[in-house]
Amino acid sequence: MNTIVKYFCALPLLVATCFAQQQPKSVIVEPGVSLALANARSAAISNISYKLHFTIPAEQKASIEAVENIDFKLNKLLHLQVDFKPNEDHIKRVTVNGKNIAIDFKAEHILIKKEYLKIGNNRIETAFIAGNESLNRNKDFLYALFVPDHARTVFPCFDQPDLKADFLLSLTVPTDWKVMANAVKKDSVVQEKAITYHFDRSDKLPTYLFSFTAGKYTLINRKMKNHNMEFLHRETDSTKIKFSVDSVFVAHRDALDFLEDWTAIKYPFQKIGFVSIPDFQFGGMEHPGEVQYKASSLFLDQGATKDQFISRSNLISHETAHMWFGDLVTMKWFNDVWMKEVFANFMADKVTEKLMGKNTFDLKFLQDHYPAAYGVDRTLGANPIRQQLDNLQEAGSMYGNIIYHKAPIMMRQLELLMGKDDFQKGIREYLKKYSYGNATWNDLIAILSKHSKSDLLSWNKVWVNEPGRPVFSYHIEYEKDKISHFSLSQNTEMGQPRVWPQSFTVKLVYPTGDKILVVNAKTAKTDLVEAKGLHKPQYILFNANGAGYGLFPIEKEMMANLFHIKDPLERASAYINAYENMLSGKDNKPNELLGLLLQGLAVEKNEMNLRLITGYLTNIYWVFLNGEVRNTMYESMEGNIWSAMEQQQMPNNKKILFNAYQNIYLSAEAGKRMYAIWQKQTAPDGVKLLEDDYSALALTLALKTDTANTILKEQLARTKNEDRKNRLMYLMPALSLDVNERDLFFNGLKDRKNRQKEAWVTTALSYLHHPIRQKTSIRYLKESLDLLAEIQKTGDIFFPQSWLAASFSAYNSKEANQVVNDFLKSHPAYNPNLKDKILQATDNLRRAQQIVK
Repeated sequence: MNTIVKYFCALPLLVATCFAQQQPKSVIVEPGVSLALANARSAAISNISYKLHFTIPAEQKASIEAVENIDFKLNKLLHLQVDFKPNEDHIKRVTVNGKNIAIDFKAEHILIKKEYLKIGNNRIETAFIAGNESLNRNKDFLYALFVPDHARTVFPCFDQPDLKADFLLSLTVPTDWKVMANAVKKDSVVQEKAITYHFDRSDKLPTYLFSFTAGKYTLINRKMKNHNMEFLHRETDSTKIKFSVDSVFVAHRDALDFLEDWTAIKYPFQKIGFVSIPDFQFGGMEHPGEVQYKASSLFLDQGATKDQFISRSNLISHETAHMWFGDLVTMKWFNDVWMKEVFANFMADKVTEKLMGKNTFDLKFLQDHYPAAYGVDRTLGANPIRQQLDNLQEAGSMYGNIIYHKAPIMMRQLELLMGKDDFQKGIREYLKKYSYGNATWNDLIAILSKHSKSDLLSWNKVWVNEPGRPVFSYHIEYEKDKISHFSLSQNTEMGQPRVWPQSFTVKLVYPTGDKILVVNAKTAKTDLVEAKGLHKPQYILFNANGAGYGLFPIEKEMMANLFHIKDPLERASAYINAYENMLSGKDNKPNELLGLLLQGLAVEKNEMNLRLITGYLTNIYWVFLNGEVRNTMYESMEGNIWSAMEQQQMPNNKKILFNAYQNIYLSAEAGKRMYAIWQKQTAPDGVKLLEDDYSALALTLALKTDTANTILKEQLARTKNEDRKNRLMYLMPALSLDVNERDLFFNGLKDRKNRQKEAWVTTALSYLHHPIRQKTSIRYLKESLDLLAEIQKTGDIFFPQSWLAASFSAYNSKEANQVVNDFLKSHPAYNPNLKDKILQATDNLRRAQQIVK
């Protein structure tokens, strides 16, 4: 700015010049919601209210007519972009401040020129046909699922998390349908063939948390302490209903009690409601007043394992924790989406710890989080917890095992670093300061730093802003029979120096007793001074308490004594580390580890550990052995697993081993045994099998038979629940003995309408790409990669990674690996987030090239 303008800008002749120089640049109109657009709108818009009415017909394919008012306040004029993804022909009318205007639609936005707007209060009225993309319409029910940026696929809105609003919703639905939304139902009006429900005004919510469901549901109301709760479901199995409903309400009550006490903030929304949805895309979604759950996660039966009960409690606690973490305080932008997920997982784990005891909590925390986090962090596509995000249409790629599983590990280490009391004080201050608003991770770190003497900014850099995990090595020296020096060092997987500050234990094992050493690894090399002068141990167990994150050394003597380790947590840590070392190529050949794990099937009595090692065992069997080796050992594998099942005493352990047997069997004799169990519905002694188990067994039998059969048709006739029948009918072509029918099924997935039930799609893909079928299915791999960009664009947040995992996770061949390499080479400018997803999903395939002999 020159001197004249600087000093005389107030003069009348220069006012226009100064004003022009101060105006923000126009935001480019482009698909999605760019960071630039979000920042411009959040700086100009406030006090948003949506009034929405949807008329939902009984016919699934009929259009949903809708009208909307958007009221908001402007503090400066701008050319306004209103997000709406459907085509322009879905827009019937646009009125701005009482004036009908010509529809101006471009690149997924309704454009409102600033001359139609005014400083202060404004109203935009629209009549439109709702987009179906995220309404999840089924034959007789639907549910709105808008995370992360899918509200704009259904109705015009400002679809960004930092523009919170209240919603005044009404729904017209068939008279035999029930409804649920974020707010309390106010009244209803019955027409001839429909009923209109009006809801109260909602609490302030971002658009991704606005939701409703409508359909043929059963409604249950309960008062739990001071909370009225309502529950919608479609379950028809009376045994499951009787066995599960009370537990579901109690789990919500327990989670609310804990979180209200821990946060010192009462439940922050006007109502508590939840709905059970068949084949829901996720485990759950945290819409206040209308939490959505996968039905199979809530409705368990007498055949459910302890792990399933704990998982249900954990899931309910996770979604309940979101009411404070994500819903009450919401991230400003979706690059911090991990914040709400880490706190939901972290707090859910705390609920589990209180309800089930520290031992169960520690074991479940280790098994839930560490293998899943390692499964990404060890790959060439590893991503940091906090990622860059330029446009919300890419927000789905933020989700994955790093934010759901590495982040809780990171948060636990942060709590250890700060101390539980100071950590809690910081979190309470954060929740109070940003209630009903938005915050960033840096806002939280600033508050936590006030309650900590540690350098949280440096700690944050390596744990949150950088990918990867440490690799630990050790150096030990002896004088005569005593330790003279013992140290641990850490580097990256590639050998580069980097330090992850963390705490864990090392156990020195002696014939007559053990010595636990606490490691505070704050530098690249940590001297274990306490070890000096101790006698030489029989062996060393690294990361004994399972709290440390990284690849730890293993000793052969420890492996030889693995099943003599008394503490289930220590055994679990050893199992995980043994498997990770096998993958690294450092120790444990696949066939050696497989043989060792087989020995443990009969002696490992802890249910969660047994599930862990059978998972590792079956993965090694299918992915890290070549077909020739597998063919020489499957009969002995079958015998070992069946024998171990007979030796185990606990019904849940027997069922885990029965499922493992079902997974690996290949012999004709085993096939006859399993067919007889399915046909007569007579489970082995001590194993409890119910409808879902027999249905799964029917699918396995259909996969592994090479002769014409009617198994699936017979199973379909046995199945009574309509939703489960529909799922089975969808899967049947993927299991056909006719390769042409399987080809038709896969080719049909190129049409989005055949991918609407994403959970069904990924299950079908896992059967299509089973090792038994890979000779004919390997040709689908390139096309699966070609479809990935569209899958990301049109699917829900977890679909790209589940699509890739279901397609590639069972392959180990050079040909399959070459497909991946060729695709990446031919797409040098490919979307980097999706490239990372490919590298993550195909990491075992890549490693198999060196490991499988």
